[in-house]
Formats: sequence, structure tokens, C-alpha cells
Amino acid sequence: MKFKLIITIISILFLTVGCQTIQNKTNEVVEKENQKYGLFVGEDVNKMKLELGAPTEDIVNDTGNEVLIYKTKKYGVPCERRFEVNASGIIIAFSSSGCF
Repeated sequence: MKFKLIITIISILFLTVGCQTIQNKTNEVVEKENQKYGLFVGEDVNKMKLELGAPTEDIVNDTGNEVLIYKTKKYGVPCERRFEVNASGIIIAFSSSGCF
């Protein structure tokens, strides 16, 4: 009985450590993504379009700025990158969700 309890506790410990490792690696990838695409903030929208291509969607938000949305999937997980562009054609904000 004690042997089963010890094996169970050790298994739970390994699973917990493994999940934390995966979370840390995911956070690193997200941070790199934000650094890479965050460089477009303050740049002309045409420069970004040359590198990323045409957006999947474009909408106008409540403040009247254009929002360019790029949607992709990786391993079946949807990724969405949003770039907000002001009237002068300058990217003023970037956000992403589900991207790794």
C-alpha cells in the first residue's frame, strides 16, 4: 500500500514539473513573438504588409482606426495577430492571442 502511495506521489511530482517546463517554453515563444511583431509599432503599415502579406480581415474600430487582423493555425490552434493603424498609416498597437 505504501509503495503505491509513493509511486503516485512521484508520478504527480513529475507531471507537475513537466507541465511547468511546457509553460515556461510557451512563455518564451510568446515573448519572442511579441518582440518580433512589436517592432512594427511606429512603422508604416506598408512595410508590415510587404513582410506579412495581405491581412485576413480589416475592420475599423470605435476610435476610427483601421485594425488589420492576420489569422493562422499552428497544430490546430488558432492564432490571431492584430495591428491597429492610425489615419496616417502608422501602426500604433499590436496584440496577439493563441500564437506560439
